[in-house]
Amino acid sequence: MHNFVLITNAYKDRELLLSRRIAAYIEDRGGRADICISNIEGIMEKDFDLSEIPKDTECILVLGGDGTLIRAATRVEALQIPLIGVNLGTLGYLCELEESSVYAAIDSLMQDSYTMEERIMLTGGKLGEKSHLALNDVVIHWAGDLSMLQLQVHVNGEFLTTYHADGIIVATPTGSTGYNMSAGGPIVDPKARMLLLTPINAHDLNTHSIVLGAEDVVEIEMGSRRFQKDEKASVSFDGDTTVHLKVGERVRIAQASNRIRICKLSNQSFLEILRKKMQR
Repeated sequence: MHNFVLITNAYKDRELLLSRRIAAYIEDRGGRADICISNIEGIMEKDFDLSEIPKDTECILVLGGDGTLIRAATRVEALQIPLIGVNLGTLGYLCELEESSVYAAIDSLMQDSYTMEERIMLTGGKLGEKSHLALNDVVIHWAGDLSMLQLQVHVNGEFLTTYHADGIIVATPTGSTGYNMSAGGPIVDPKARMLLLTPINAHDLNTHSIVLGAEDVVEIEMGSRRFQKDEKASVSFDGDTTVHLKVGERVRIAQASNRIRICKLSNQSFLEILRKKMQR
């Protein structure tokens, strides 16, 4: 690899000081490095455009944290360029590199000394409307004052169950260590191929997560709990894009056609990473 793009969270790398040092390091070794700005914190006038990423780019370095990497991954998924994260925030699961290790990592990447992991993504949206991507999860939750939702779950066209809960999470294995874990869902190796359904604060005995195959198609319908039928829910994709769901409307969620490729430099297994985080 010699042609790189840096996608930088400018809130985490003020004035792009680190990004420019990394770009200079790559160029000093005969490579090419372009810098794009991720507007994840809303401090810039606009986000980067895909046209800013040269067609011969071989690797994207994402500087920020897990949130920046997730947002960048879903934005560039159609380009099918491998990514690797440089953590400039709190300790996360996705970003393998730190500022102190990024230069040695670049040497390894330029020597083609790395492995590749593929992660599934979700695609979803209201029936008949635009679809959105998510690397971590799709979350259906109450819009407005806190209240219980009635959510009817169908899998591959067959009714499965109704959750009476504050919401429901449909997560990928990558997202299993996020909101899914906080809601009591299972932790899954990110290389696995499956979908996780986890209710949020279920109000009945049906509180268990359900594990589905990666090829399954999930449809969740907003049920009515009162006569007026004026209830609304929000559907969030990786906590970013949000659409609204009314009583009787459905959201469809399935595995996306493309997968995200993550460069791996360390031999550290997911279980070793998990063990260290559980000991903190």
